Amino acid sequence: MATQESNGSNATIHHETVGDISIAYRTFGSGFPLILIVGYGSTMHIWESAMIQNLASHYKVILFDNRGIGDSSAGSEPFSIEQFAEDTAGLLSALGIQQAHVLGWSMGAMIAQELVLRHPEMVNKLILCSPLCDTKMFPPSFEVIQKLTETSGTPEERGMRSISTLFPDEWMQNNSQRISEVFFRPMGIVPEETFGKQTMAIAFWTGTTDRLGEIGSPVLLVAGTDDCLVIPENSRFMSKKIPNAQLEMIENAGHGLMFQYPELFCEKVIEFLKKE
Repeated sequence: MATQESNGSNATIHHETVGDISIAYRTFGSGFPLILIVGYGSTMHIWESAMIQNLASHYKVILFDNRGIGDSSAGSEPFSIEQFAEDTAGLLSALGIQQAHVLGWSMGAMIAQELVLRHPEMVNKLILCSPLCDTKMFPPSFEVIQKLTETSGTPEERGMRSISTLFPDEWMQNNSQRISEVFFRPMGIVPEETFGKQTMAIAFWTGTTDRLGEIGSPVLLVAGTDDCLVIPENSRFMSKKIPNAQLEMIENAGHGLMFQYPELFCEKVIEFLKKE
């Protein structure tokens, strides 16, 4: 197992060989494992220290980079949501973890759904944050899609357009310092090629609409009422289809709700995980 010091963190980055790739990961705390799966175009550095430490005071928190991003290698297998789920299962197995709580955000919530459906025995409780089960069911507006796909301007301008889809407009205007804290810090290696491959993986994902009833794990769905990227109707629909689901709608929150209200987010997650 190779290691290297993480960038500006008090935890070490470790590597495990899983199938055709080397997966980079970090662990915090002790206790029952809780693995966090990041969203589109993100590395494990997107998770903030305060949130990690809050969760790690109760659980062994595992963060990792999906294939082809951050410090994980791309491998030779085609990128797909299903493959990302197999990578996650492979990492848990390599770490000797038979079962874990799983938290997935956005694209990570897609991966988490495939993980629990393919390997139900590995998932104890499941948290789906800003989730959807079908990319075509409740799509974002044309204006939001335009913001995400517009390539004009400087990298900074393109970045701010993308960030603007994560939060309500009023909150963005009143929290410039908070946005700087979240996004203007080292995030690791994010290759342009991986953006394209992840985009295609999402586009070709057939979804879980017809399989939601097969999820046996207790599920917490967390969504923002003002999410313009993944419309909250997605979570409402899923909460009616998953047998043992709990829905938490956070008022005035967008797609990046855990960055807007980190204490509330952790409170909801921990309360759900500790519930008998």
